[in-house]
Amino acid sequence: MLAILREPAGVRERTPADWDLLVRVARVASLEGRLQALIEDAGALPDVPPAPRRHLHAARVLADRQHVMVRWEVARIHEALAPEQIPVMLLKGAAYVMAGLPCARGRQFSDVDIMVPKAQIQQAEQHLFVQGWVCEGYDAYDQRYYRQWMHELPPLTHMRRKSVLDVHHTILPPTARLHPDPALLWQAALPLEGYPGVYIPAPVDMVLHSATHLFHDGELENGLRDLADLDALLRHFVVEDPAFWERLTARAFEMDLARPLFYALRYGHEFLQTPVPDSVIRALAPARPALPLLALMDALFRRGLKPHHWSCDGGLSGVARWLLYVRSHYLRMPLHLLVPHLLRKAIKEHRKGKRERPDA
Repeated sequence: MLAILREPAGVRERTPADWDLLVRVARVASLEGRLQALIEDAGALPDVPPAPRRHLHAARVLADRQHVMVRWEVARIHEALAPEQIPVMLLKGAAYVMAGLPCARGRQFSDVDIMVPKAQIQQAEQHLFVQGWVCEGYDAYDQRYYRQWMHELPPLTHMRRKSVLDVHHTILPPTARLHPDPALLWQAALPLEGYPGVYIPAPVDMVLHSATHLFHDGELENGLRDLADLDALLRHFVVEDPAFWERLTARAFEMDLARPLFYALRYGHEFLQTPVPDSVIRALAPARPALPLLALMDALFRRGLKPHHWSCDGGLSGVARWLLYVRSHYLRMPLHLLVPHLLRKAIKEHRKGKRERPDA
């Protein structure tokens, strides 16, 4: 799959057995639609055998349908918040789709992410509630966890459409070790044409948020998809703006996000051959972890970023994912909050498992 992501025309060399496994892995990684778009752009779609071509086509149809739904949800969010003069910034996939970026083609979604100013987040929640988005299925502890410690509300679900909305007030929790300033994001944000009061992040901030989300999130089921997003964003923005690399590295240090950018460029180049200039690597040298830590991160991310499929797993893949999960919480919360939180989650999952067993 990596070979085809790097060079889509390589599909001509694949056997039926290759395709059988490729489609399965791509589905697990949420990359079927992306593969279809890349292969189509390379003019190699006629070289794909009929059976896998049908799978890729179905994934692309689903992605295109989800894009229509995302546009509908953005219009409804605008309808709910614009009259109250609450600015909205679209994040991640919703921003890619609404901005018409190349990385949006074939991309699949599970939710819509937005950001509003912290001072208006309660007001935003109230007006979204009037339009049908509600917070459900979270106990008192979970509510406090999100509202007191995290950078977002508990996920909101629309009562009729069942669409999921994540409402952020910044891109990392206030308790995190890195402290990007949301005011800087708003200052550089770009207005979305046709939707007054709705914005998308500036290109450098779009890359930095994608890198931060990927390398601070312990749930990496879509890790390779998100890395492919970063690769596509970088390739696109560099063509659009010759000074993009210089702006990106400067912004990374300004936003206190140079370490996640370092990881994004390192593993983007390793997995997808993202063309990163040597000058950028040198500029990010102060953010590079010490060699023992870098060796550990290499061992973890080289396993954790692979699709969660038996054909990609090694003997230590499960351990690597668990350690990355713990690391993500460690980066977000101080130890006096982290330890009881993880214990509580473990007990909750254990009880849930007992309830779901037929013999319980």
